[in-house]
Amino acid sequence: MTNCGPLGWVTDKERGYRYQPTHPVMGRPWPPMPQMLIDLWPKMGLHQDKDEEDFAAPVLSVSLGDTGIFRVGGRSRKDPTEKLELKSGDVVVLGGLDRLAYHGIDRIVPGTSDLIAEGGRFSLTLRRVTKPK
Repeated sequence: MTNCGPLGWVTDKERGYRYQPTHPVMGRPWPPMPQMLIDLWPKMGLHQDKDEEDFAAPVLSVSLGDTGIFRVGGRSRKDPTEKLELKSGDVVVLGGLDRLAYHGIDRIVPGTSDLIAEGGRFSLTLRRVTKPK
């Protein structure tokens, strides 16, 4: 189990789900966010998630940190788009006909969350990459 950055999402029978600054077994701080991932943040414009073998399973994304202005459209880059505010803890699911919708974060609204001490936002994205056996 691992997390990156100052806080990690953990759970146990005694205290339940929570964020904490240390690994629950090792007791050490989580490793820093790799610079390679930090460098990718500003490069995620309007895009489709279409590198998986099978599109039957939805893509699920959890927003953490500062509010992001999310834009979602249709299956063509030319389709109209809609803007939504994604606050820390909000979840987006792209499934069914919307699985290949173009989407992306237009901008981050600084200072809207204290989850990340230095500010910012990240997205935990879950997807099935290979076909089920």
